[in-house]
Amino acid sequence: MLEDVIPKAFRALRAFVTRRTTVVCDRIPFEFRGLPLKKLLNLYLVHAAFWVKPGRPWGWPTHMQIEPEARCNLRCVVCPVTTGLGRPIGRMELGVFQKLIDEVGEYLFLILLWDWGEPFLNPDLCEMIAYARKKGIMMMTSTNGHLFQQAEQVDRVIRSGLNVLIVALDGITQETYELYRQGGDIETVLDGIRLLVARKRALKSNTPLVVIRLVVMKQNEAEIPRLRELARSLGVDALSLKTFNPYDSDLALLPKDPRLRRFKHAADGTTFLRRRHNPCLHLWHAPIVHWNGAVCMCTYDSHEEHAFGNLHDSTFRSIWHGDLYRAARRQFRANWEGMALCHECSYAFEGGSCIDEIIADIEFFGPETPDKECKG
Repeated sequence: MLEDVIPKAFRALRAFVTRRTTVVCDRIPFEFRGLPLKKLLNLYLVHAAFWVKPGRPWGWPTHMQIEPEARCNLRCVVCPVTTGLGRPIGRMELGVFQKLIDEVGEYLFLILLWDWGEPFLNPDLCEMIAYARKKGIMMMTSTNGHLFQQAEQVDRVIRSGLNVLIVALDGITQETYELYRQGGDIETVLDGIRLLVARKRALKSNTPLVVIRLVVMKQNEAEIPRLRELARSLGVDALSLKTFNPYDSDLALLPKDPRLRRFKHAADGTTFLRRRHNPCLHLWHAPIVHWNGAVCMCTYDSHEEHAFGNLHDSTFRSIWHGDLYRAARRQFRANWEGMALCHECSYAFEGGSCIDEIIADIEFFGPETPDKECKG
C-alpha cells in the first residue's frame, strides 16, 4: 500500500505546483493546464476519500455522466433501451442541464454525455456541450453515427467545443454490423464519419477527437485487422476495442479470444469469477443524471430503481449530501455484495472494472490527447 501512496502524493504535489494534471477515461488522456487551486484541491480530497469511503463526501464530483436523451433510433441487441428501460423516456431540457453545471461545474473535470439512448436526438446537445466547455469541463459523447448527414449539422458539433466523439462501428459489413446494431445502416455511418473528418479539416479544428469504437463480439472479432485499416483510411484519430458486457448471461455473443472477453471465467468456461473487493468509486466522485433530472447511483441503474433525488425539486448539493446517498455509501463500504445493483454489475467480476479494464485496446493514429485545457 505504501508503494502506491508515495507516487500518488508526489503526483499531487507536482499538480499543485504546475497546476496541470491528466485525467484518463476509456484509455483516452485528457490534459488540463492552468487549473484553479480550488478545483485541484477538490480532486485530491475526493481521491483521499477513496481510501476510507466515508458516508459524507469530502468533495464534489470530479466526473459526471449525463443522459441527454433516453430514446434511440436503433434497436441494439441486449441494450436496455431495446429490452425495456421500465421508466419514462424523453430528453433533458437545456435549463436542467445548465442549472446542474452552474451548481457543480467549477469542480468537474469531465462529463460523459450519454447513458441510455442516442445523445444526438436531443436538439440542444451542442448548446449543452458549449455551455459546459465555458466552465473548463472536458466533454465526451458517444453516437451510433446516423445523424451526421448535413455539413451544417456537423459544423455545429465541431464548433461546440466537444473534445471526444465516439462513433460505434461494430463491423465492417452490413451483415456483421446489423447483428448487434439492428435498424442501422453501415454506409450511413461511414458517410457521416467521412463528412465529420472533412469538416474538421475544413474548419482547421483539432477537435473533436474522433474515435471509432468496436464492441468486440464473436461475430466481429475476426474483422478487427480490417477495421484497423478502415479506420486509418477514414482519417479518424483512434480505434478502441471495448469488451462486450453479456447482460442476462447471454454467452452467444462472447468472442472466442479470451483476451477480448470482459470477464475472467472459472474452469467450466461459463462461470464468471467474482471479485473480493469492488473497485467502483462512483458513489464518491461520479454520479449519473438521467434525462428527467434523476440523480442515480451508476449507469447500471438503467431502470432508475436507485435514484437519490431529482434536480427538478432539489439542488444537487442536497442530493449529494442527502440521507439516501450517505446510506448507499455506508452500505457499499460495509457490504457491497448485499446491494442488488452492485452485486450484479460489471465491477463485481474480475476483468469488469470500468476504470481500467473494459477497453481491451486503443490505437491512436494522430495526437494522443483530445485537447489541452488552459482554464479551469
